[in-house]
Amino acid sequence: MELRTLRYFVAVAEELHFGRAAARLHMSQPPLSRAVKQLETDVGAALLDRSSAGVALTPAGAVLLDEARALLDRAERARVRVAAAGGAATLTVGFLWDGGDSAAIRLARAYRRRHPGVEVRVRETDLTDPTCGLRAGLVDVALTRGPFDTTGLTVIELRADPVGALLRADDPLARRAGLELADLARHRWFRFPPGTDPLWQSYWNGGEPREGPVVRAVQECRQAVLWNGTVGVAPLGHDQGEGLTAVPLADMPPSRVVVAWNEGDRNPLIGSFVRIATDAYRD
Repeated sequence: MELRTLRYFVAVAEELHFGRAAARLHMSQPPLSRAVKQLETDVGAALLDRSSAGVALTPAGAVLLDEARALLDRAERARVRVAAAGGAATLTVGFLWDGGDSAAIRLARAYRRRHPGVEVRVRETDLTDPTCGLRAGLVDVALTRGPFDTTGLTVIELRADPVGALLRADDPLARRAGLELADLARHRWFRFPPGTDPLWQSYWNGGEPREGPVVRAVQECRQAVLWNGTVGVAPLGHDQGEGLTAVPLADMPPSRVVVAWNEGDRNPLIGSFVRIATDAYRD
């Protein structure tokens, strides 16, 4: 049994759905189905009950799930220990400020438990670089938000957050239960500096060119709204601060939390970070 095949099986067993497992693994469904079928042939037992109602683990599948998780965990720890012995026991992580996201806290705790000997260096970036310094070689992996130019990068979505219009609490629109972008047409918007990734700039400006103050940091965005009555887009579910509120935007796509790293970088510390992040954001 190959570790890759076991990883495929674990994804299917946890999702209990081939389509969701394939999306999680960033592959198409047919090769995933073939790999699991071959695994069943190799072990000589049915691992999954497949029916029109969905997928369920057989008793043999439940046993293999426990064993596969343990094997994958041991393999991951071995790769990291070898990397540490070779002098690669440091991981630099780039973050966009996200106000104490509970999933990010779970990720930090889980990574520390898994790899207590790895030094994690944190680089918090401003809103002008959604890759958090990946392209400049300043970080090994980034926990950030899309969309942005992904050329030369590998990007995995962790979560999709609904967004709203960030407004002063005394703005008449703040009393509404929901808004559309057209409702904000007469407002000035906060903007990012020239040279900022165009996909990133466009998303946070609702897909339109806007006029308004230039900001670089989350707190600058909030102060621009508080002092000047400008508007912008912000993820819902976060404390926006006194005097501010976020009203859901019905016609805005969600803000996607992603983990990104340079394409082809096989540093085992990055691989482990990505897998732990995927679990932390799924809980």
